[in-house]
Formats: sequence, C-alpha cells, structure tokens
Amino acid sequence: MKQDILVLSPLEERQMGDLDKRYHLLRADLVKDNDGFIEKNAKDCRAVISTGNIVFDKNLISKLPQVGLVACVTAGFDQVNLKDLKDHKIRLTNTPDVLTDDVADVALMLMLAARRRLVFGDHYVRSGEWAKKGPMALTETTAGKRAGVVGLGRIGHAIAKRFESCGLAIGYYGRHKKPDVAYQFFPSLVELAKWSDILVVAVTGGKETEKLISKEVIAALGNRGSLINISRGTVIDEDAMIKALQSKELETAGLDVYLNEPNINPAFYKLENVVLYPHHGSGTVETRDRMSDLVVENIDAFFADKPLPSEVKL
Repeated sequence: MKQDILVLSPLEERQMGDLDKRYHLLRADLVKDNDGFIEKNAKDCRAVISTGNIVFDKNLISKLPQVGLVACVTAGFDQVNLKDLKDHKIRLTNTPDVLTDDVADVALMLMLAARRRLVFGDHYVRSGEWAKKGPMALTETTAGKRAGVVGLGRIGHAIAKRFESCGLAIGYYGRHKKPDVAYQFFPSLVELAKWSDILVVAVTGGKETEKLISKEVIAALGNRGSLINISRGTVIDEDAMIKALQSKELETAGLDVYLNEPNINPAFYKLENVVLYPHHGSGTVETRDRMSDLVVENIDAFFADKPLPSEVKL
C-alpha cells in the first residue's frame, strides 16, 4: 500500500510524476478549501511537501497526527515553527546549497542594474528619449567602491566573490567573526553601513532578523548608497526604505523580496531608483530541478529509515 504524502506546494513536473508512481499524493495545492481537504484526507499522511513561506505550526500539526517529516522545497523555512516540530518529533528538511549560485547571480544583477540604472536606461532607449534628449545622465562606477555583506553564509560568500570580481572591497557583518575569512569584519551593522557604498542582505528570515536593516542602518548607508536584498522582505524596515528612496536619502535599491508578496506596496511602482525582481533568485530550470530532486531524496530516505540528505537540526 502506498504511503500518503500531503502536497502543500508542488515540485517540478518530473519529480511529481516520479513521486506519484511510488506514493499516494494528496494534492492540497490544487484545492480552494485547503483546511477542509487536510481534515478529510490527511490523517494518515506521514510526510508533507511544503515551502518556508507556508505557516507550519501546532494548528496544522493537530490535523496531521501521523506526520513525521516536513520536506521544504525551499532553503528558507521562516514560517515553520521549529519548536512545534521538535515538540511533536517531526523532522524537517530543506534545499540548501543547490540555489547558492543562482541567488548570488541575482544579487550581482540587481546591484549593477540599480547602480547603472539599467531599467531607466532601457526605457530611455525604447521611449525615443535618447534620440530626442541626447545621452542620459551619468551614473557612478562600481570598481573601487565598498560592499558590505550582511550574513556571510554560503550565499553571502558567493555574493562577495562575485562583487570582488567587479573591483569592490568587501566587509561583512554577522553573529561572529569568521576565523578563516580575510574580509573586514564589523561587529556593528550601523558601522558596516557607514563604511559601505553598497549593502547587500543575505541573512535568513524569521523573528530573529525582522527589521534588522532598520531606519538607522538605512540612514547610515546614506544618499549615495545602494541597498540590495535577496533574503526576505521582513529583514528590512520596508516603510523606512521606501521613504528614504522617495526622499533620495537612499540613492538606489535592488530588491528580489518584499513584504506581502506578491501584493507589494504600490509605492514601489512609482520609484525610478529601485530595481524590482519577483522573488525569483532561484528561478532557473536547473536549480528548481535540483531543489525538487533533493526533496524526493529526503522523502525516499525518510520512508526507507535512512539518514536524510539535508535535515535541519532542531
């Protein structure tokens, strides 16, 4: 008899087909009444496919008395209540590492697009303004500037390497100074922002990092600074950032993440000094395929009572 797997968020088509051959998939992702579907169908399910953006806490766990694994198809798991999982002896997996390069590429893309005004320049050409008005206004060079990385983990390291190739000096902020890293360490986030021309945010989401990039940090970055965020929208005081962009107290921003996605603050639509990307840092065919593969590997290992390839230690 096939084991039940509750699907709150689907994998890529190939991996869903692969799972469907060996397991009984409960497709909650395809119905409108999610709660009703779960209560009616998922009492025997032992594994759940989800994402870090779906709330998974004791309320949901109460409807899943047999669940033993939450397999996230994302690297982040900010909306998963780790204490509730631990209390109920539920294991958690995610998909780290496989998305590092693509997310770091997007950080580089956003930084260059924001500072060199790519979106404005594209419009300047397409609208015919170039022909009418002549060359667009000058932008600032990147080489020789300073980039502060907030969170020098796997993705932060990959971003730093890419930024170095553009001739940027690198500094970083984190919980602790890393003994094997040559970049300049700043124990104060405000001091890092003061030092930086570009501040890129690469920390995890969740309560611990909520509004970590505060009004004070944004002010310290200043009116010639660029703020790049590829982590989570919650990490930045979004209202303070918008006001700073509107008043030009912050020169530019490049954003892949926001509060209330995809229904973001409409104030962003009117800002010419921000580059907007639709939370698509890992959005390549190759990376999403590898992420889905890793979820399947974790599920197979769980049901085979083998070590989980990417278990999150609770």
